[in-house]
Amino acid sequence: MKLLLPYFKRYKKDVFAALVMIVFSAFATLYQPRLLQQVQNELMADQQQAVIRDTALLIGLGLLSILTGVLNVYFASRITQGVVSDLREDTYAKIQTFSLANVQQFSSESLSVRLINDMQQIMNMIMTIFMQLIRMPLILVGSIVLAVVTIPRYWWAIVVLLALMLALGTVAIRQMTAMFDQFQMYMDKLSGRAGEFLQGVRVVKSFNQGPQEIAKFNQDSDELNEVNIKVGYWFSTIMPGAQLISYLVISLVVYLIGTSILQHPSDVAVISPYVNYVLTMLFAILIVGMAVMQISRGNVSLRRIQEVMDTQPDVVFNEKAPEDVLGGSIEFDDVSFTYPDGTKPVLKHISFKVQPGQMVGIVGATGSGKTTLAQLLARLYDPTTGTVKIGGSDLRQVNETALRKTVSYVLQKAILFSGTIADNLRQGKQDATPYELERAAQIAQANEFIQRYDETFDHEVEERSANFSGGQKQRLSIARGIIAGSPILILDDSTSALDAESEKLVQQALEKQLPETTTVMIAEKIVSVMHADKILVLDEGRLAAEGTHEELLKTSPIYQEIYQTQKAKERKEEI
Repeated sequence: MKLLLPYFKRYKKDVFAALVMIVFSAFATLYQPRLLQQVQNELMADQQQAVIRDTALLIGLGLLSILTGVLNVYFASRITQGVVSDLREDTYAKIQTFSLANVQQFSSESLSVRLINDMQQIMNMIMTIFMQLIRMPLILVGSIVLAVVTIPRYWWAIVVLLALMLALGTVAIRQMTAMFDQFQMYMDKLSGRAGEFLQGVRVVKSFNQGPQEIAKFNQDSDELNEVNIKVGYWFSTIMPGAQLISYLVISLVVYLIGTSILQHPSDVAVISPYVNYVLTMLFAILIVGMAVMQISRGNVSLRRIQEVMDTQPDVVFNEKAPEDVLGGSIEFDDVSFTYPDGTKPVLKHISFKVQPGQMVGIVGATGSGKTTLAQLLARLYDPTTGTVKIGGSDLRQVNETALRKTVSYVLQKAILFSGTIADNLRQGKQDATPYELERAAQIAQANEFIQRYDETFDHEVEERSANFSGGQKQRLSIARGIIAGSPILILDDSTSALDAESEKLVQQALEKQLPETTTVMIAEKIVSVMHADKILVLDEGRLAAEGTHEELLKTSPIYQEIYQTQKAKERKEEI
């Protein structure tokens, strides 16, 4: 709850108003049976004027109860919606500060569940607090006191009732709190399964794996359903159990009153209010029990949100540093890197320098560390040892805005967002002009298919960019990276889906149109980087060689082997 206190302070006027409504509502609820007892006594004494007066008061109390109840819901809703909205936005902003390691620590599916399902549980919890949890204890304590005052000699019956209710509630809450933990865990698992299927739907359908995926999903769904059923069993047990306890106590007290009515004839008028107070106690206990269970469930979700908010980003920028664009030079000084969940280094003692405006190619076998090197350059991770410098500045000491202005990173897996083509390109530069959009598209060879659309750059991008081919998505991603005009452009195998002719045109356009841009091109095919000013050859995380294409053909056995293998493969495909 400590996490929510600063948010409640933002809505202190609504909190105060909700508490006032709770007090008036509790008063109206508790005083009605007392006033009813008074009316019964007045009827027995034939006091007509007093009966009329107190009946009017009863009606007034009923109206007050309705009005305060409505206003309580109104203010509770304002508090709930405001607090949860602010918390959700702050949580999302916190996630934006995470490094890739932080995201992988939670998993993207779990973070999605926390932003949606867990926030819904917190919303239910806050609503319960301001509608039930604060009001019902007042009513419960008041009904206990008034029940004892109404028939003092049977005070022990109330103690027995409360003891039995407490025992039942304690057992139920303990069981259900553990189930709520399981529920959120299975919810994460089910969300991950669904997300995995939707992202890989083409693979599933291509290999006819639909029945197997359905079986996996059904198994996860059944686990979640089993927990829900157990929770339902406890809910269905608590209500009848509490009612049984209450009615047994009421029956016992009414029986005892009946056996002593001759000695205490005035008890006739107190039976009705006493029963009302006991039933009010039952109602309050049940509502408090349900509220406590809802809060237990909400606390599980709140703890999961607290985990996100307490997590410190692995990559921290120096926000006091200038936001000016850095230079285009690159330097790796004895850099080694091991992934947070790994045991072996992926990069080992890498050192090299790149001058501004140079085109650098990075080649190597799968798993040699090419993409990891690019991620260190974009500072998605920090090196385990060593230093990465851009423009002569250690990346640990630079401002994030300055780094993002300096480095544009185009991923191999092209990701486009719902909206228009222009919306996606302007992610690279928000205030990009139509001319800049067209220039970037021309360099990336995307203009030829964009101009076919009637809306050109206003053409809609569907969910998961399903209306574009792999090559089209890659060209749009390259255009998005180019449009920023960053001094350094990283292409992480970003032309792999392009045909040979399109890839050649992109490379020529980059050399001609962006001569001052330092281009880092990661590729599986040597033909993609053979014209680079410098080529780095990675082998099992080490920098095995560096030089031009011609130099490496003479000096690097690894490069020669890759080149000959690819050349032989091309000849085989031609035949």
